[in-house]
Amino acid sequence: MKRFALCVSLILMAATGAFAQTDLQPLATVKLNKSETITLKQLKNRVEIYGKQNGISSFTVDQKKEILNAMIDEKLVVQAATKAGMVLTDSQVNQYFMQNVSQQFGRNVTEAEFEEIIKKQTGKSFEDYMKNTVGMGVAEYKTYLKNQLIAQQYVLQQKQEEIQKAAPSDEEIRAFYELNKASFVQNDMLKLFLVLFPKNNDPAAAKTKAEAMLKDFKDKKITTEKIKANAANSKDYQGGDLFISKTAQHAQQLGITYNELLELFGKEKGYVSSLTETENDFQFYAVRAKYSAKMLGLSDLVQPETTITVYDYIKSNLTQQKQSQAMIAAVQDVTKALDTPENVERKKTGAALDKLLNW
Repeated sequence: MKRFALCVSLILMAATGAFAQTDLQPLATVKLNKSETITLKQLKNRVEIYGKQNGISSFTVDQKKEILNAMIDEKLVVQAATKAGMVLTDSQVNQYFMQNVSQQFGRNVTEAEFEEIIKKQTGKSFEDYMKNTVGMGVAEYKTYLKNQLIAQQYVLQQKQEEIQKAAPSDEEIRAFYELNKASFVQNDMLKLFLVLFPKNNDPAAAKTKAEAMLKDFKDKKITTEKIKANAANSKDYQGGDLFISKTAQHAQQLGITYNELLELFGKEKGYVSSLTETENDFQFYAVRAKYSAKMLGLSDLVQPETTITVYDYIKSNLTQQKQSQAMIAAVQDVTKALDTPENVERKKTGAALDKLLNW
């Protein structure tokens, strides 16, 4: 019996070793500027990451080949960028990372603040949160991001003229409008001036300050412009203009019922609310302007009191689409030119590669 147990142990150890050896098999070596090998394990990790990011549970062999080729292309472009003297510092990567994070909150946040928010909302550490959402830890994701940014900069440098020239014609803009005319509608809108006094650790003090400001505002001792100007440097309150559409979606975003939203739209221009209390703050508002629903023409403003017309809006969106397409074509051109036998050695091809990718 002991002999049998020992045999089983040896078989398991041998199998584990075989799997480890297989995972470490090199699939390709990129050697444009230095020698970097892509192993089967690295490919498996990247496939797992793509799966988490895109909600895909399994990939075909051909899809795994595409991911492998993308990894080769990434290393090729990064090495070419390094050879060309392009440098991206860790502080620049951190800044870009936090800019993207801040967009989610509508304000600038530090990495420490983001960690705290994640902990409160999910109960997870920053590291675990990143692994669950993007499939990588913080340091690994920043390295990945750094490579992506360097590669993007290199391609932009090489193909800047072609990418910048990508723009829609006047005919294309007008055709897009005609095809999507029904979606260019301005709902009934209100322009509110909203003032919030967070309770923080002293609700009584916040209420006193809010009541004093509301009284001064109603007595015309202080203007909206003055309140907004002071809000920029105040820790006591926040104040600013807010455009609201008469839609169920907007009611949900405001945390009120649709009937309450309709009641709000029943107020006349110049109306000033009483002070109300929420779970986190005391607030009041004033109705500054009202706009009726209408179909928007090409020369109409997308939103009242802005300078962007429907024509400008369509042009901007179509330009982004065309430049994105031009960027994809540019990446393909650059990587195709770099992907030579001198720069890339594919260790596994054909049936041998298919066999390795069939996991």
